[in-house]
Amino acid sequence: MDIAIFGVLADFVALLHIAYAAVIVIGLLMILFGYFLKWKWVRNPWFRSIHLIMIAIVVYEAWAGITCPLTVWERELRTLAQQPFDGESLIGRSVHFLLFFDAPWWVFTTCYSLCGALVLTTLILVPPTASRKTLQTDQSTN
Repeated sequence: MDIAIFGVLADFVALLHIAYAAVIVIGLLMILFGYFLKWKWVRNPWFRSIHLIMIAIVVYEAWAGITCPLTVWERELRTLAQQPFDGESLIGRSVHFLLFFDAPWWVFTTCYSLCGALVLTTLILVPPTASRKTLQTDQSTN
């Protein structure tokens, strides 16, 4: 098997990692903007549940000292591709620039925990709508 495929797979995992982080951060921003702009979709219970679970996983991994599986998989694929962890491709280098930086573990744990706390706070400030019927009632009152 050509080792170049492992580099491509590592880039794919790196992109998946950045997408995961983006969903958490952009989702939080959209919920906050949605509150002020009265966007109904930010109260979708599926979206809110998935968003909460995503950050809960990150916070749990940080507190438990678990390295993110996406980081582990990318590192293993880069090893198989005989590439440095930050990648040889533009994608690999760009993703690493956005996701990874040198700081003590507690900095990451604090940041993830604060983000998780913000997501929990939005559940109180901008609670998900329980059902379609409730959503229709909300729309008729606006």
